[in-house]
Amino acid sequence: MKALLTPVLITLSFGLAAPAMAQTDHSMHGMPAAKPAATAKPATAAADAAMGDGLVKKVDKSKGTVTLAHGALPNGMPPMTMAYKVKDAAWLDQLKAGQKIRFATDPADGGMTVTRYELVK
Repeated sequence: MKALLTPVLITLSFGLAAPAMAQTDHSMHGMPAAKPAATAKPATAAADAAMGDGLVKKVDKSKGTVTLAHGALPNGMPPMTMAYKVKDAAWLDQLKAGQKIRFATDPADGGMTVTRYELVK
């Protein structure tokens, strides 16, 4: 009788513990658990906060790029001068070397494409 009772008790123990284990945090070890989504901000406030200041150094229509000198950007990029792709090739006709602009980049490609800009007066 004891031989039959022991496997049954072990099976029941694991069966009762399974639902509790299923509810535990399944994040990767050493990684923080997922954070709840932030509340939405008005589009203009969020967009303005994500823009950085830059100076147009060069426009290269053949490569479809604009070279910008900029300070530290909101996405964490340090100050530097580099060539960026532009979302709309028509912008290359509007941008001129020496213009000061505010611009936003696309986080999906590591911030390598200007997705929005405005001239600074």
